[in-house]
Amino acid sequence: MLVCDHASRRIPNRLENLGLDELALRRHIACDIGAGEVTRRLSRMLDAPALLATYSRLVVDCNRHLDDPTAFLAVSDGEFVPGNHNISLEEKERRARAIFHPYHAGIDARLARFVESDVIPALIAIHSFTPIFNGASRPWQIGVLWDTDPRIPVPLMDRLGRIPGIVVGDNEPYSGKAPADYTIDHHAEPAGYPHVSIEIRQDLISSPEGADRWSRILGGVLAEILMDDDLYRLSDVGPST
Repeated sequence: MLVCDHASRRIPNRLENLGLDELALRRHIACDIGAGEVTRRLSRMLDAPALLATYSRLVVDCNRHLDDPTAFLAVSDGEFVPGNHNISLEEKERRARAIFHPYHAGIDARLARFVESDVIPALIAIHSFTPIFNGASRPWQIGVLWDTDPRIPVPLMDRLGRIPGIVVGDNEPYSGKAPADYTIDHHAEPAGYPHVSIEIRQDLISSPEGADRWSRILGGVLAEILMDDDLYRLSDVGPST
């Protein structure tokens, strides 16, 4: 199963774009640029169900614990977000009821359908990252984020690393060991499902042509890995503490 926590820049009308202009909403602070399109393409290529969050992470970040301060950012990458400044607990709960909980309930329901059919699911999360952060260039085209379960991440990094010109990040530019990675930590690790989070540099997938190219690269490699019947068993290794 594929998931994309930051697929959309959409904001409910009642929030009036959180006080941001169109230029700000087209930045990565509102969504993972290109990640949604790659997820949709991979879903078709791998014949796998996909669930995409349909509202901006600025409304509520579906890849964070709700009590994490970054779940409702008042400042994101230097951009002040007026609609998130001093928001009440009631407003946070309203957004969580409308967006966060239905999204994760949807993931739970789809994973449960696999289990009811005696199938161990593999969970793959798709994200994108900026080519420059805090003034530093990021050399990786793609990053593989993981913690204690190497079944998908290690062969994925190995196969991608064999492709000329591709620089692969092992827990770069973010780490799968970080506690902020809610979706994988919540849905896959405790259950023992094979899983991985994948980050693609957004300038490579911001166009339809780029999204298509990287979907084909990633889809081809993942298809080989996912054909291994030994993958579909529960891991007895839990999340690190």
